[in-house]
Amino acid sequence: MRDAVIVEAVRTPIGKRGGSLAGVHPADLSATVLEALAERTAVDPGLVDDVVWGCVSQAGEQTFDIARTAVLSAGWPESVPGTTVDRQCGSSQQAVHFAAAGVVAGHYDLVVAGGVESMSRVPMGSAAGEQSPLGLRYAARYSAEFPSQGLGAETIAERWGLSRAQLDEYALQSHARAAAAVDAGAYQEQLVEVTTPDGEKVSVDEGIRRGGTLERLATLPTPFREDGVVHAGNASQISDGAAAVLMTSSETAARLGLTPLARIHSVALAGSDPNIMLTGPIPATEKVLRRAGLSISDIGTFEVNEAFASVVLAWLAETGADPATLNPVGGAIALGHPLGGSGARLMTTMVHHMRAHGIRYGLQTMCEGGGQANATILELV
Repeated sequence: MRDAVIVEAVRTPIGKRGGSLAGVHPADLSATVLEALAERTAVDPGLVDDVVWGCVSQAGEQTFDIARTAVLSAGWPESVPGTTVDRQCGSSQQAVHFAAAGVVAGHYDLVVAGGVESMSRVPMGSAAGEQSPLGLRYAARYSAEFPSQGLGAETIAERWGLSRAQLDEYALQSHARAAAAVDAGAYQEQLVEVTTPDGEKVSVDEGIRRGGTLERLATLPTPFREDGVVHAGNASQISDGAAAVLMTSSETAARLGLTPLARIHSVALAGSDPNIMLTGPIPATEKVLRRAGLSISDIGTFEVNEAFASVVLAWLAETGADPATLNPVGGAIALGHPLGGSGARLMTTMVHHMRAHGIRYGLQTMCEGGGQANATILELV
C-alpha cells in the first residue's frame, strides 16, 4: 500500500495586521513558499500534480482560485493546476488530508498542500459581506444569529471552570515559548524570507511579545461579555502569512532522491456544537488516536491551535496530555493565526520540532468554524 510523506515544509514569517506583510498580495505570499519548496528540494515544479491550498475569506484578492493564481505567480509551468479549500480555520490542514489521500490513492505522485490568509488585505468575514450564510432551516434548528467564536470561547471557559488568570497565564506561556524558540533558532529552518513591494526583507514573526505580565493583561477589556474572561491578550492574533508542505510517496521520494521528513500516519475529522464552535478538537483527538491505535501518552508533541486559550486548556483537561508537550514552541496567541494558512503553519512547525528532537509521533488539531475539527498524526521517518 502506498504511503504519504512530507519531504519539505516551509512558512513565511507571520505578520501582524497592518504590519510588514500588509502590502503583499496573498497570491504573492503563496508564491513565496511555493518557490521555496522547489528551491530547497531541487524538484522540477513541472512534476507537481496539484497544489491544494487553504483559504478562508475567499473574497477580493483571495478569489478566482488563489491556488492557481499562486502557481502562476511563482513562475511554475502552466501545466501545474491548483485548487482552493475552505474548512474554515482548518483549511490548510484539510488540504494536507486531501493531498495525502490523493498520494495514497495513486492520483498524485507529487503534490503541494498549504494555505494563505492576508487578514490585513481581506478582513475576516469579507466573503459574506452584508448577507448571512445561514438559511431558514439552519435558523429553525439553531438560531438566525450568526455564531460568535468569542462567546463560544467564553462558554468553554465557563464549562471547564477556567479563570481569567489561568487563560492569561497560558497566554504568557505561549509568548515565552515562542520567544525562547526565536532565541534558540528553532524557527530558522522553516522560515522563508518575504520581500515586500517596497523592497523590505521580512524574516521574523511580528506578534511575539516579551516581558508581558498578568497585571498588564488584567487591564484589557473583555469584548464578548462584560464580566468575561476572554480578551485580545489570551486569543489568537489577526495575521498575514502562508505555509506549504511538499508531499509524495516513499517510493517516489526514493526515485527523485528526496528525503522524507515524516509520514502521514492517521487523520480524522469531527463535528461538534456549531454555536460553541470550538470544542471539536476534543472528539477529533479521541477519534484519530483510536484510528491510529495509539494512546495520548504515545504522542511526543502536540500542536493544538491557540484560537483562544480556553480552547487549548479545555482540550488539555479532557485529554490528559502532558502540558510540556503542548505547543512547545508557542502558538497562535504569540505567533498569530492567518486563518487559511494556519493548518500548514502548525504542521510545518510540528515537523521541524519532531525532526529536531527525534520525536516519533506528533498530533495536530484545530477548531473550525461551524463546529468542526481536523486531527492529524505524523510519524517521524
